[in-house]
Amino acid sequence: MPLLLGPFVRCRFSATLHVLWLVFAGFTCTGSEHTATATLPAAFSDLLPHFLVEPEDEYIVKNKPVTLTCRSTPATQIYFKCNGEWVHQDDHLIERTVDPATALPVMQVTIDITRQQVEKIFGLDEYWCQCVAWSTTGTQKSQKAYIRIAYLRKNFEEEPQGKEVALDQEVLLRCHPPEGVPQAEVEWQRNEDVIDPASDPNFFITADHNLVIKKARLADTGNYTCVAKNIVARRKSTSATVLVYVDGGWSEWSKWSACGADCSMWRSRECTQPSPGTGGKDCQGLDLQSLNCTSEQCPQTVSGAEDVALYVGMVAVALCLTLLLIVVILVYRRKKEGLDADVADSSILTTGFQPMGIKPSKPENSHLLTIQPDLTTTTTSYQGTLRSRHDATGKFSMTNGPLLDPLPNGSHTLHNGKLNSDPAEFVSRLSTQTYFKTLPRDVANTSYGTFNFLGGRLTIPSTGISLLIPPEAIPRGKIYEIYLTVQRKEDLRLPLAGCQTLLSPVVSCGPPGVVLSRPVILSMDHCSDACLDNWAVRLKKQNYEGAWEDVLLMGEELVSEPYYCQLEAETCRLFSEQLGTFALVGESLHMGAAKRLRLVLFSDAYCSTLEYNIRVYCMDDTQDVFKEVMQMERQLGGRLIDEPHVLLFKDSYHNLRLSIHDMPQAHWRSKLLAGYQEIPFYHIWNGSQRYLHCTFTLERLSLSTCELTCQLCVWQVEGEGQSFSLDFNIAKDTRAVDSEFLLMDSNATALAGPSAFQIPYLIRQKICSSLDAPCPNGADWRMLAQRLKLERHMSFFASKASPTSVILDLWEAQHFHSGNINQLATVMADIGKQEAMIFLVSDGEC
Repeated sequence: MPLLLGPFVRCRFSATLHVLWLVFAGFTCTGSEHTATATLPAAFSDLLPHFLVEPEDEYIVKNKPVTLTCRSTPATQIYFKCNGEWVHQDDHLIERTVDPATALPVMQVTIDITRQQVEKIFGLDEYWCQCVAWSTTGTQKSQKAYIRIAYLRKNFEEEPQGKEVALDQEVLLRCHPPEGVPQAEVEWQRNEDVIDPASDPNFFITADHNLVIKKARLADTGNYTCVAKNIVARRKSTSATVLVYVDGGWSEWSKWSACGADCSMWRSRECTQPSPGTGGKDCQGLDLQSLNCTSEQCPQTVSGAEDVALYVGMVAVALCLTLLLIVVILVYRRKKEGLDADVADSSILTTGFQPMGIKPSKPENSHLLTIQPDLTTTTTSYQGTLRSRHDATGKFSMTNGPLLDPLPNGSHTLHNGKLNSDPAEFVSRLSTQTYFKTLPRDVANTSYGTFNFLGGRLTIPSTGISLLIPPEAIPRGKIYEIYLTVQRKEDLRLPLAGCQTLLSPVVSCGPPGVVLSRPVILSMDHCSDACLDNWAVRLKKQNYEGAWEDVLLMGEELVSEPYYCQLEAETCRLFSEQLGTFALVGESLHMGAAKRLRLVLFSDAYCSTLEYNIRVYCMDDTQDVFKEVMQMERQLGGRLIDEPHVLLFKDSYHNLRLSIHDMPQAHWRSKLLAGYQEIPFYHIWNGSQRYLHCTFTLERLSLSTCELTCQLCVWQVEGEGQSFSLDFNIAKDTRAVDSEFLLMDSNATALAGPSAFQIPYLIRQKICSSLDAPCPNGADWRMLAQRLKLERHMSFFASKASPTSVILDLWEAQHFHSGNINQLATVMADIGKQEAMIFLVSDGEC
């Protein structure tokens, strides 16, 4: 009968034998069938057991059990313990052998672990097992082996996005594989062929599974797929198309041709170094040049007396042309005298300010003039002789005011911008010029005008984009036709790398290359959190070849540079001495950097079915993008169902999730299969699309149901979120998109001359002459900057010939629509300058 002696040894006795040598186990059992003892041979009695094989981590694939093995020598017994509990003896498979090299007994024990055993403790702790070996001298425990259920989810956390890149540009394709156990391995495929960086060093796979193409080649054009695999499954991401384009480049100029009979020679070049390909740009510039030859090189076709006749004829033609030119000049000047008038009285430059009388409440300041600015005019075209817009009999006498004395040099001629009546014709004509072939033909988002030294203003309605051309910015005697337009992101390629993101619209003003005497001010919205500690904000400008260059780093501006920026909470003011195409690009310095997103909800204006769609747009918080979405929804017949909401989107690499909750279940249900919808992080941060949206399809259980109440939740994965309450009637079109557009900016897009400014030209010059000169008590332009909270830009103002004029330019740019000129008058009075007398103090009181 078998006999278990303690926890260590099992002996077997028969009725006739009292002693049995267990040779294979190396034990000696002595005694009778009632008593027995077991001991190891003396040579092994002082040895602790040690493990030859320990259990290792295993993964359960589907429902297939895993086997754990433990082997020890010398040992009397081995048992498994799993999650702190002993495994039943009958579940052990035991095998005993003898090591031929050492003659030590070897015991091997195996057990099987099933999926059901692991799932029983799911959520409490990980399932683990270890084996314990005994001998007469003590016990030993093996390492813990963890048993996990293997899986691989279907959806990638981040999929690669298609890109269009220039030849030799670095390309980064991002991939975050699905969650899985064990962690998935990642490989990349191009056109279904596996990419091996060892064989092609132009490819590099980073530690976080992103694919880097060091220098894009034409052969690298193709469909790229991220493949994730582990022991359970193999998943493929959606393919990302990479298009490598080649911009055209000029060949070398050919040699000059021989001098022809017309005394000219020419040379040419071709757009073949390289030729444009796969959507790249054509070469910019001329492909043919001509040059007049010298008299020695020019072939002699006449001689002798014929030369004399030729020269006489040329002189006669020159005289005729000279006389004709004189006649044209005289006619032109006579016509010009009929259109423009010389103003001997400087009061023409104060037109628009009506005298309102002297306030009796302040007799000690009875000399102050109170003049009401007329800001209602939007006229930009002046014809005939310029005259005062007010009846002369209704004015106070201003001859005693020190600010209204005529400027030196007597008279001044005013030239005001005159607009073309057909915007489409202007854009079409301008885009045919060499410099403007890339100008978008978007009349709705383009403003233009004709300006002279009096300056003016261009505005694109409902976009927050404007261009202020200060007085004297255009040299006297020059007249410029200037345009302002907002570029759509799909119209141009703005290269972004790493953590960079576009923070503003891409704005063009031109024509580039015009000569400016002073900087103009370009105003445009931005969507950063305006905290420069979180960002490295750069101003980018597109050069003549179409490439983008960094021209300014915010916070490190140099006053000697032609560009300077003031970053306000929602607006950027760019001082620029050059016109061109500009954009703000931000690079986050840490994960605390955030962009402002605007969430806008639309639905169909009329719903006659059970299904009801809610479209949630996620866009940069700038007015130009909002305007574009509003225009698109107006064409779709949509309605705005809630006020826009602002959300801070952080650079945390986490996607944006949206969900709808708390609908009345008795009347509504959602047709969305998942609990939420998700917009990938890089779709928003890289700005590859101007606006993104997702649609929630709801179903009402009855056509009579019109009231809908619910909660819209928006959050970043592992981040804070926001919840918005929705309560509206789907049958009432109370917020149609058309009505929203009636509230949008309807001011004139172009203003030229005095009507573009709140401060009259001559009064402005008087203020500048008074404040530009340094004052011992500080009552000069520096105090004006401090009172207007612009002291951060003191060094920039000080670098200009007239600091006061630059400060007033900035004030005009900031307060054109909402500025209170009385506040500026108060500031001037606090400084102690009499210039404050020109302003109206309050609401027409006398």
